[in-house]
Amino acid sequence: MSYKATSDRVLFITTSLMTIFGLIMVYSASSAVAANKYGMSSYYFLRQLAYAGVGYLLMILLMNVDYHFWLKRKAILVSLALSLGLLIVVFTQPKINGARRWIRYNSLSFQPSEIAKLALLIFLAYYLHKHELEINEPKKRLLPCLGVLSLFAGLIAIEPDLGQAVCILLIAGILLFIAGLSWKYIAGAALLLLPSFYFFVWRVPFRKARLEAFSNPSTDPLGTGWHIMQSLIALGSGGIFGLGLGASKQKRFFLPEAHSDFIYAVIGEELGLIGAFFIAAAFLLFFYRGMRVTFRAPDRFGFYLGLGITLMVVLQAFINISMVLAMMPTKGIALPFISQGGSSLLLNLTATGLLLNISHYGERT
Repeated sequence: MSYKATSDRVLFITTSLMTIFGLIMVYSASSAVAANKYGMSSYYFLRQLAYAGVGYLLMILLMNVDYHFWLKRKAILVSLALSLGLLIVVFTQPKINGARRWIRYNSLSFQPSEIAKLALLIFLAYYLHKHELEINEPKKRLLPCLGVLSLFAGLIAIEPDLGQAVCILLIAGILLFIAGLSWKYIAGAALLLLPSFYFFVWRVPFRKARLEAFSNPSTDPLGTGWHIMQSLIALGSGGIFGLGLGASKQKRFFLPEAHSDFIYAVIGEELGLIGAFFIAAAFLLFFYRGMRVTFRAPDRFGFYLGLGITLMVVLQAFINISMVLAMMPTKGIALPFISQGGSSLLLNLTATGLLLNISHYGERT
């Protein structure tokens, strides 16, 4: 068997260009809000730039560290224990917008759920690599795996951050299905979704309001439908070619979270349908190269880890873009590499470093 001498250059360049573009758009989308709130228009940009620098260094570091390092049992246990500890510590932090999702130290902050996502992906890849053929043995293999997933997803859900918890479980479900999980267990999990939806969504007032706003935002355009209405106005205003970089009107205190969750709407307003299309195409290219790396991985650990990372990035992008286009209810999930948010950027660059290292060992075709 022969191996590549270098990592996937197309994937590396695509990730780098999206990160640079994200920095430009964060400055454009946040300058008015930052100037009003902090007296410095570049406040959010400089923070994002710092996180991008650290994240880029981590990506380069991990793309040069053999991913088989994470096959060590000690490395798995330490990463899980660290992630679990941080998810518990977050409940000692003060609430921000009604949720405890961040650990803060002076001006620095990060979301433990982002670290937990990558730790769980590494754990799942390790677990399926070791026990793939026994995954349908409930007591011996399946229940311990589901127990770990449920513990982490449960802690994230009660922060509350149901969106991240659902993303984790969805990716895990796909990996388990590909590993050969029986349809009877999949059907059982699907049946559990009905009461879960009732108690965790329909019985929670703000989540129920989001669903109602999604179904008909015009019924309360100044309340629950505000996000969706302003997002659609931004996208519609851009037309095909956009108003021009920096020329967005909706970012000026009309569109909430314009520099983070709804930055794709600002892209559509300033750069038009063409700009929005190229961003969507960049994530499709990331998906294609990620799957290419996955299927060329020299072992099942690399296969599952590559698949998990690719799905994590692309699924979050799909959810964010769908939310901005009013195809899904609003949810606090960032657009990878582009939205303002240091924890998300660090996690996605770090994970991409692992993916690039897997590509380094990929089999030639």
